Amino acid sequence: METTQNYQGSRLFGMIIAAVTAMSFAIATPAFSQSYPSKNETLDWTIAFGPGGGNDRMARSIIKILDKYDLYPGKISAENRKGGSGAVGWGYLYAQKGNGYGISTTSGSFVTTPLQADTPWQPEDFTPVALLATDDLVLVVNGKSKIKTIKEFIAHAKKNPTNIGGTGSVNVDFIVPTLFAEKAGFEFDYVSFNSMSEQTTALLSGALDAMVGNPGEVLGLIDSGDLRPLVFSGQLTPDALKGVPTMGDIGYDIGVSMPRGLILAPDAPKAAQDWWIATMKKVVKTPEWDEYISSNTLTPTFLYGDDFRDFLASTKNGFEVVLRKIGAI
Repeated sequence: METTQNYQGSRLFGMIIAAVTAMSFAIATPAFSQSYPSKNETLDWTIAFGPGGGNDRMARSIIKILDKYDLYPGKISAENRKGGSGAVGWGYLYAQKGNGYGISTTSGSFVTTPLQADTPWQPEDFTPVALLATDDLVLVVNGKSKIKTIKEFIAHAKKNPTNIGGTGSVNVDFIVPTLFAEKAGFEFDYVSFNSMSEQTTALLSGALDAMVGNPGEVLGLIDSGDLRPLVFSGQLTPDALKGVPTMGDIGYDIGVSMPRGLILAPDAPKAAQDWWIATMKKVVKTPEWDEYISSNTLTPTFLYGDDFRDFLASTKNGFEVVLRKIGAI
């Protein structure tokens, strides 16, 4: 468990990034064939966070669809390369410049981590494939908590030391509760984790007062009564969270969402980019993708190629304004 209130993790980021940069010289780049993709090349799929989180669920959902419909001819090797709020995993992909067989999914940390840490890469450096969805967060407490509503939570936090957990350090999981607390008039300590499973364990054990997560990551525990949802950060509460107010409903709208997309290594061959754009247009038309969107309470949002790159640049600029305003960078 790592507290980032004072942002002392920046030194650790520096060490991680240095290691990843050094590792870049050791990563072999497969020869690229004009007939992309080659069934003889293994697709190296980087998941920049631990198992069970939103990034992991999205990556593995896409891979299952690719397998089911035989959309990718070769072997796919998916590996969780967590650490540094995504810096380790995306740093690994960054080191594969020019490789059409290195790929990764994105989340809010893909935009915010370079703002906090001195990464050698920016979101726009990677080869954009597609923005596929955006999602929002739900604030939950332990199902055994005496706090029943968001108003009770705010009142409690105004009078008592409070901590809130999230995945990653200065990312959307940090930005959402920070903006919400600023508007609602309470303070808290943000506690960052490398995976949803770790922060959920902390909340259920009583080490956390509350946490934020994507609805799809916690719906099972909400349905079982282990977690209690208090407030949703999106504009409209999804059916799965019926009865839970939005932050806007109680007068504290923050207007921040998390981009879910797909990227290739920097300078990937255009043939690879074109192939993945065409393939993802097939993936998002499958019933399995509809089920993934529905079960994870995401908002379908499609932008391909350079339009996705422009979106990333615009989102990064917007996040930077927010983070500077609240003194996080």
